[in-house]
Amino acid sequence: MDPLAQETKKRIEKVLDILKGDLGTIRTGRATPALVENIVINAYAGTARLKVMELATIGILDNKTLIITPFDPSIINEIQKGIEAANAGFTPISDGNLIRISIPPLSQERREELIKAMKHKLENGKVMIRQVRHEAMENIKKEFEGREDDIKRLEKEVQRLIDDTMSTIDSYGSQKEQELMQI
Repeated sequence: MDPLAQETKKRIEKVLDILKGDLGTIRTGRATPALVENIVINAYAGTARLKVMELATIGILDNKTLIITPFDPSIINEIQKGIEAANAGFTPISDGNLIRISIPPLSQERREELIKAMKHKLENGKVMIRQVRHEAMENIKKEFEGREDDIKRLEKEVQRLIDDTMSTIDSYGSQKEQELMQI
């Protein structure tokens, strides 16, 4: 594979990673650490994300319950306040050592709102991929100026990568929509 195509592939993978993270924040009615790991907590005279290995471990007790175990039990109240302040629709319950969050079921109306938000995130991902394609095509034309055969070959290779990526994004959307519609 040509170095330009490899660079394009790396950039596509970065966009897909961003998109996966974005889609992970959409609540599906199932407990998943992605629902709370980016919540900002005021602790130790500063702010930090709840993400694993910063302030606490985030585990799943069952499909409907998250367990957050702070590394330092003295900040459990700050974590609880941060989750409440995030307005994520969760009610954290503390027992002094850990925090339990029960994930409430989604109403049909809320599911439809989340599907709309998911489609918006997917479209943003596609826009980022189109931008990667545009930049790759410009780089190919600059680098191989006057060598039409090489330009056409590389453009086809990049377009194949883009087409594969777009179908991958569509499959992410289908999968997430199925998760959202599951009761």
